[in-house]
Amino acid sequence: MSKSYQKIYDILYDHYGPQHWWPGDTQIEIIVGAILTQNTNWKNVEKAIINLKDNGVLTVPALKSIAVDSLAEFIRPAGYFNVKAKRLKNFIHFVYAEYDGDLKMMGKETFDVLRPKLLAVNGIGQETADSILLYAFDKPIFVVDTYTKRILTRHHLVPEDIDYHGLQEEFMAALEPDAKLFNEYHALIVRVAKDFYQRKSNGADSPLNVLFD
Repeated sequence: MSKSYQKIYDILYDHYGPQHWWPGDTQIEIIVGAILTQNTNWKNVEKAIINLKDNGVLTVPALKSIAVDSLAEFIRPAGYFNVKAKRLKNFIHFVYAEYDGDLKMMGKETFDVLRPKLLAVNGIGQETADSILLYAFDKPIFVVDTYTKRILTRHHLVPEDIDYHGLQEEFMAALEPDAKLFNEYHALIVRVAKDFYQRKSNGADSPLNVLFD
């Protein structure tokens, strides 16, 4: 099994090359992006982030100071903007309560301590927490999403009813705990899923077919 997961990565990397994820200039930009990308596409998130940048709000202190209604207007392109503004505020409150607003201090926490703390923040689920851990803080945790499940079930590597943790464990058990590898792997999965695993095609002409079909 472990050879299959490594082979999937090798095939995708050979096919696409490096993906240079996660797009973001700072830790807070990556974190904001991870929260905003829930239930929307990245192009909409980019518009919201540009609004925050242009208005000087994409810093931890600025996000703390801004009124939630004003924040919601800036992130309107990302959808569910009122809900997501509250989630951003919840996160910022957490950073100040636990780390005096210092993301560097936050990043010094061990994975085992930081992940449960993130999951306790209202509005941050497993995928968002793991995206923050991997992409903002270089913690070696594999991020899974609907694309990951779609590909693995399509090729009969996992059962249809597998949950988030079970799917994550498939990768964590098969691969070395390497944040750079996990970063690249997830990005490649998203890329191939968008190209070949949309609902109608479901893997037709996928580069992975040489391995499984």
